[in-house]
Amino acid sequence: MRLLEVRNLNSFYGKAHVLHDVSLHVDKGETLAVLGPNGAGKTTLLNSICGMVRTEGEILFKDREISSLKPYRRIRLGMGVCPEGRKLFPDMTVEDNLLLGAGNGNAKEQLEFVYDLFPRIKELKNNVVKNMSGGEQQMVAIGRALMSNPELLLLDEPSMGLAPIILGKIMEALKRIREETEISILLVEQNVHLALQLADRVSVLVKGEIVSEGKAEEMVDLEKHYFEL
Repeated sequence: MRLLEVRNLNSFYGKAHVLHDVSLHVDKGETLAVLGPNGAGKTTLLNSICGMVRTEGEILFKDREISSLKPYRRIRLGMGVCPEGRKLFPDMTVEDNLLLGAGNGNAKEQLEFVYDLFPRIKELKNNVVKNMSGGEQQMVAIGRALMSNPELLLLDEPSMGLAPIILGKIMEALKRIREETEISILLVEQNVHLALQLADRVSVLVKGEIVSEGKAEEMVDLEKHYFEL
């Protein structure tokens, strides 16, 4: 079943035309990685799906055209978003940040699920977020996105700036989400190695255009072909 479908998407910041006729889809239970170098338009793609930028083209979620919907209404349909830069409330506690993401379903159950995925933030649940490390904050940001019990999890560069040990823990959590839930994932990444471990399929975005796509196991030469300096 096709959960998300983007057809001939063009996105704009003012007069700047960032995405050019981008088409992709995410099936139910699938993980799609969108890879590309800095400035490729990866974050713009997620912002477009969430309704944060002006777009032309079609965005369908669960067979419903959502291009005209406000961002909060798109989220209520079953999307969970972990944005670039995390966008947490720094003066609030871990648990309060998580509860702000609660929506569909049982908040207590979702909280237990998040704490099971990330035992470290359960230990720190009463700590103020601004006093935590970047990696711990990233766990909170992913956890908040999961609190609404989403059908589609949108992740924007979850590996950015993380130490290897923390990155490993986040990788383990994302693998568990893939294997133990029915949540589909749209992962925007620059870390090719991480993405290929997680994804079922890959789309490569360069200068606002999809230049290649295929199954993850078929895309082992991505770094060589598309990410050379």
